[in-house]
Amino acid sequence: MSITTWPVAERPREKLLQRGPAALSDAEILAIFLRTGVAGKSAVDLARDLLGEYGGLRGLLDADQASLCRHKGLGTSKFALLAAGLELGRRYLATTLERSDALSSPADTRNFLRARLRGYPHEVFACLFLDNRHRVISFDELFTGTIDSASVHPREVVRRALKHNAAAVILAHNHPSGIAEPSHSDEAITRRLSDALGLIDVRVLDHLVIGDGEAVSFAERGLL
Repeated sequence: MSITTWPVAERPREKLLQRGPAALSDAEILAIFLRTGVAGKSAVDLARDLLGEYGGLRGLLDADQASLCRHKGLGTSKFALLAAGLELGRRYLATTLERSDALSSPADTRNFLRARLRGYPHEVFACLFLDNRHRVISFDELFTGTIDSASVHPREVVRRALKHNAAAVILAHNHPSGIAEPSHSDEAITRRLSDALGLIDVRVLDHLVIGDGEAVSFAERGLL
């Protein structure tokens, strides 16, 4: 049944306008982006099928173009729309941090780092460089691959900190396994970087390990 035949209050777009986006299910939000369904299925039905196949929004939005476009009703234009919506959310989170007078919200920091790092199929080590009022100067992805004490180079982190004239830094990296528990290697990297940055009076405020829907803070664990 076409969505246009549904009661107005049940149509995703109208429901969003009347009650706000939080009132919509994942399938209803996705249906707004899809706009149309396929023969015998509304856009909401198609969205439910896709969410079921990919195990939810994360799996769906992490899928590449070839995987998504093999589904009937999903062409390059709809893939582009979904990819643009995802990137818009990431940039919004980045702007939230950049415009703040000071980085005072751990939740905003976690949300930003999750959005930037969680979807990678490989490990990425990054830094948030801050000024002396803890305002964000830059977010730099520095190293990729297997993150261990041999692949993260303190000299490069120090060089970037000096380039940005940073007073403090938040370290972050993802665990593609989805398990955010820090390893002994993670702890060793943090100590090495803290020591190296301390020589130029740059303070390491935290190191966040990004997993599947969660982030573990070294500062909260008392590891800094």
